[in-house]
Amino acid sequence: MPVAFRSSKSSHFPRFILKSFIFIALFSLIVLVLYKVAEHVESIASQIKTVAGHNLKPTPWHRFPQKTFDDESRFGQASKIIRCSYLMKCSSSRRPVPKKWHLREGQGQCPDFFRWIHHDLEPWSMTKISTTHLMKAKKFAAFRVVIVDGRLYTEFYHDCFQTRAMFTIWGLLQLLKRYPGHIPDVDLMFDCMDKPFIERDKHRAMPLPLFRYCTTPQHFDIPFPDWSFWGWPETNIQHWDKQFKDIKQGSQAVTWIDRLAFAYWKGNPDTGSPARSELLHCNDTLKWGAQILRQNWAAEAEAGFKDSNLSNQCKHRYKIYAEGYAWSVSLKYILSCGSTTLMIAPKYEDFFTRGLMPKDSYWPIPPTEFCPAIKFAVDWGNGNTAAAEAIGQRAQQLMETLTMDRVYDYMFHLLSEYSSLQDFKPAPPPSAFEVCESSLLCFANQIQTKFLKNSAASPSPNPPFKIPPHDPALIDSWIKQKTENINEVENMRQVNPGQPQH
Repeated sequence: MPVAFRSSKSSHFPRFILKSFIFIALFSLIVLVLYKVAEHVESIASQIKTVAGHNLKPTPWHRFPQKTFDDESRFGQASKIIRCSYLMKCSSSRRPVPKKWHLREGQGQCPDFFRWIHHDLEPWSMTKISTTHLMKAKKFAAFRVVIVDGRLYTEFYHDCFQTRAMFTIWGLLQLLKRYPGHIPDVDLMFDCMDKPFIERDKHRAMPLPLFRYCTTPQHFDIPFPDWSFWGWPETNIQHWDKQFKDIKQGSQAVTWIDRLAFAYWKGNPDTGSPARSELLHCNDTLKWGAQILRQNWAAEAEAGFKDSNLSNQCKHRYKIYAEGYAWSVSLKYILSCGSTTLMIAPKYEDFFTRGLMPKDSYWPIPPTEFCPAIKFAVDWGNGNTAAAEAIGQRAQQLMETLTMDRVYDYMFHLLSEYSSLQDFKPAPPPSAFEVCESSLLCFANQIQTKFLKNSAASPSPNPPFKIPPHDPALIDSWIKQKTENINEVENMRQVNPGQPQH
């Protein structure tokens, strides 16, 4: 009987099929598992609101284009959110040991405008600040900050324009590092957009404590140093100490008397500001004594900010300040030039501008008839050069005293006074995330990281300067003096608008 032989090829074929099938099945299973993992990671990440603005919509009271994060894939973005939110280790859970200060005789006293801290917090001096106050203020806030045992926690409700939230919270982290163990526990609501909301007439029965960058006499909003003190990468503006140093150095290139003898403004007129729109009509150095230039920040960014260097903009005797959508960070840079600042009737005040006095550190321009008022101011200054130059010098000197040391002192005293008014023990809410330097930098891109690290603080060997005592009568006298000085300037113009007075 013949023996049947199977070929080698036929004997291995089923085994090859089986191995291929198993490989494909395992590969498909791995792909499915990875897909499910990625899906789960994306699902978790989509619920996390971050300091960079992930999963947040713009504030409904001030709309701006929503951030897209197009430079990252969906999974890459989700992985970054998980990594930065959960995997970045912050310092130990123990409260930082207070750094021993070298107490000195004749410890410095803070500038007089620090007295406004007492004024800003006076609405709660009798009632105190309760959790009910906070929960009612929440509807006006972009985020919540809780500091407990020297650790900072945040809860985000709305996105902030550009990197305002990131740089504001970085500033608070630097405060904790500058005065370790000395920052009291606080729980506060913060809005990062421009216009104040808590009107005194509407909320007189129950004032709501809301921190923001500016306020008005008609609002309860509590002014706090703005984000740009730690840098503004979108406009290539450096942290305050460096930026002031650069501006002052640039201002020394040309003496006041040798500068161009007309007024100068360069900015964005497309902010919805009536003042800036009207200011465009004053662009005539012969008729109105003013040069008005439009600033296109998008074009500047593409060109590497070659034409927007603030240290190169101190070549005019007079510089104009006009508010934008509300208050503008540009004021501190304008005052730093040593030029005579012509300030168009501001409605809003930030934490330090209440230390300015018309005719002393700036020249007031009325809210109407800008062009003739600017022309009168320029003519007056060119006819009274010593007095006009002195106004610019006093403003620059005031800004020179406003170092980051004093900015941190203002933050320290404001949070200390605020903390003393709380009638509850702050605790981070369950939905809050701890933020520390490493977790915040994890969300920052390369340019943002550079700006943030350049503005890092170090522990202070000395205690904060002392805050002046509350003096309501003194503040009332400042308000009265401002009004009198503004009226005096306007009367000068009305008496003889075409002739400078000596």
